Amino acid sequence: MIQNDVNMLTLPEIIKINIDEFNASKERRLMLKGDKYYRAENDILDRKMYRYEDERLVEDETKTNNRLSHGFMHTLVDDKINYLLVKPYTIQCEDQGYLYAVTEILGKRFQKKLVQMGTEASNKGMAWLEPYINEDGEFKMLKIPSEQCIPIWDDNDHEVLEAFIRYYDVETYEGKQKKYLTKIEYHTPEGVTYYTQDEDGNVILDAEKYLTVPGSGTVLPHFEVGGQPGSWERVPFIPFKNNDFEFPDLQFVKTLIDDYDKTRSDVSNDIEDIKNYIMILKGYDGQDLSTFVRDLSYYRSVKVEADEHAGLDKLDTPLNVDAAEKHYQQLKKDIFDFGQGVDKSSDKLGNSPSGIALAFIYSGLDLKCNALEDNFKWSFEQLLYFVNKYMELTGKPVSDKEITIIFNRDIQVNQAETVDNCVKSMGVISHQTIVANHPFVTDLDQEMKQIEKEAQTDIAPEFDEGNDEGGDE
Repeated sequence: MIQNDVNMLTLPEIIKINIDEFNASKERRLMLKGDKYYRAENDILDRKMYRYEDERLVEDETKTNNRLSHGFMHTLVDDKINYLLVKPYTIQCEDQGYLYAVTEILGKRFQKKLVQMGTEASNKGMAWLEPYINEDGEFKMLKIPSEQCIPIWDDNDHEVLEAFIRYYDVETYEGKQKKYLTKIEYHTPEGVTYYTQDEDGNVILDAEKYLTVPGSGTVLPHFEVGGQPGSWERVPFIPFKNNDFEFPDLQFVKTLIDDYDKTRSDVSNDIEDIKNYIMILKGYDGQDLSTFVRDLSYYRSVKVEADEHAGLDKLDTPLNVDAAEKHYQQLKKDIFDFGQGVDKSSDKLGNSPSGIALAFIYSGLDLKCNALEDNFKWSFEQLLYFVNKYMELTGKPVSDKEITIIFNRDIQVNQAETVDNCVKSMGVISHQTIVANHPFVTDLDQEMKQIEKEAQTDIAPEFDEGNDEGGDE
């Protein structure tokens, strides 16, 4: 909790301490790594090759250095998001008028926003959504990069925000020289205070902001509606957690991916060099054992004592591709196992796996999505507070009925098996339930209307007026 006391540090000083600590934290470094690995910019791309020169290690740019970066994280994260969040969500409420109003405020792009938040949370452990009211009086939402956000929690469960620090760099010019200036926002339930950092890194009030924004005092309102300033009465940032520990997905597989990249890169280097032998130089010069082992490892050659058989021989050392392949195949399996993903190249999938087999194969992904879904449902509840507040400000009625969100998973099924089960269920459960679970149906309401329409068309020939010879039988 941030406490400001005249006998203690000032608020700007406390903000600076928080920013400095966050910049140096393992948490933020892992956020940036998660984002880089999602873009397949793995650590292997920074690998350098070295040689000994005058007993010192120096970089050797002539040595083969293939750096193969594999996009495992891109696959794992996209599979997870596509499985849980890409299929249109459903929101339900007993008050249909209220439900329609909320849906209109969230807008058609909210589905896309959920996907963005899911990707951000998976890569960085937590995503942040800022609700705001734009100059036209419209309710909007903005995803804030997590590496710019420092939450000040009021509880150990990280559910209630006392305050929030957001900081980011903006590009400025002094004459013709480009510089970067750090802007800082300090949000509380009452409003927001704007700061910047001077050349010495000290946090000071952003004079430029207060010259352009009218008002008295340093704490400015969150928004204006109809020319009147207002406050959300809460810190206007909503956390979307990846899991209860707020870990990114990379946390569980980074070392495995790094070793996979290294193994594949090393094999690629060996194949390119075509160095499958060790040179034997006859004529030992008395070098010590450490130098001998070093030269053997790096130069793949050794020196021996001179004798009447002096010359040059070679000792074949075939590249053990089988051992390397077994190693990185096991690494690949471990990455998908511990990353709780689905290896679509696995023999387990087969040509047409049954529903039970698919459920087993997707069990890890289901567990991972359960954690994300549970946290996102809680975040949606927090978002509704700001939606309701906006409705009150704009004179729209707010219902006391609960709104729930349902994430419709894109579950893989054996279509032939599912269709067969639907046929066998006729007469056992309702026709509507069968239609809802049929793999070819994407819109239940539209499908039921079409079935009703086709049923009426089939009955029509029985009432052919052209065959009516007058009177009933």
